[in-house]
Amino acid sequence: MWDQVQKTVSYIKNKTNFIPEYGVILGSGLGSFTDDLQIEYTLPYDTIPNFPVSTVQGHKGALVFGTIGDKRVVAMQGRFHFYEGYSMKEVTFPVRVMKYLGITQLIVSNASGGVNPEYKVGSIVLIKDHINMAPEHPLRGKNDERFGPRFVNMSEPYSKKMIAKVKEIALDLNIEIHDGIYLGLQGPTFETLAEYRMVKILGADCVGMSTVPEVIVARHMGLETFGISVITDMGDEESITTISHDEVLEAANKAEPDVRQLIRELILHY
Repeated sequence: MWDQVQKTVSYIKNKTNFIPEYGVILGSGLGSFTDDLQIEYTLPYDTIPNFPVSTVQGHKGALVFGTIGDKRVVAMQGRFHFYEGYSMKEVTFPVRVMKYLGITQLIVSNASGGVNPEYKVGSIVLIKDHINMAPEHPLRGKNDERFGPRFVNMSEPYSKKMIAKVKEIALDLNIEIHDGIYLGLQGPTFETLAEYRMVKILGADCVGMSTVPEVIVARHMGLETFGISVITDMGDEESITTISHDEVLEAANKAEPDVRQLIRELILHY
């Protein structure tokens, strides 16, 4: 994998001559964050060597390079999921590429189902921890010490300093936020009522089909990581009968302006 990553990094550097500080992974319905960038380069995934191609509605499929103020950012418009048929190494390949392009901080967004009764559809949740319930681990197999250690310390998967900064920003902007624990499952089915109850019993506040493998790989390489989630459905009898991917996108789109503002201000002032 090392050679693949370096080949991809070399290609992107030759195309862009751009060294980003921040990497941003944009989840379902949140792809318009790139409107906040002063865009310098856009590389569709299907033009980048070794890159997978997103197959999910609402995921556009491009690496976008640009600036917010004086900060240099690379944003993934569309991510990859295990349920699409990719291995976890393919799912997390772009995180490794962004690391070797130069990023030191990774911001990850997603849409998730809520089980915390304090949440409602449209709630914005800062992820403070996660529970990994995926069937394959992104670090399974022989470890390459050039990327990071065999056994990764996961005591702080999500940066406490970045979370504290966003809480300050949200207070200043009068944006309501929550924090919580995210549980990652394989998907692509939405959870049953029994599965939602399991999520709650296990101690999580929300559940989704992404983020966890990307954050594990980011921490493997020593990146400081921040995660933010939009609650797009609630795991109760009232919400569960109508939930669809279109509804997820609609709820994420409604919350998007606030999420965009929080991410933009974090990048500007952290």
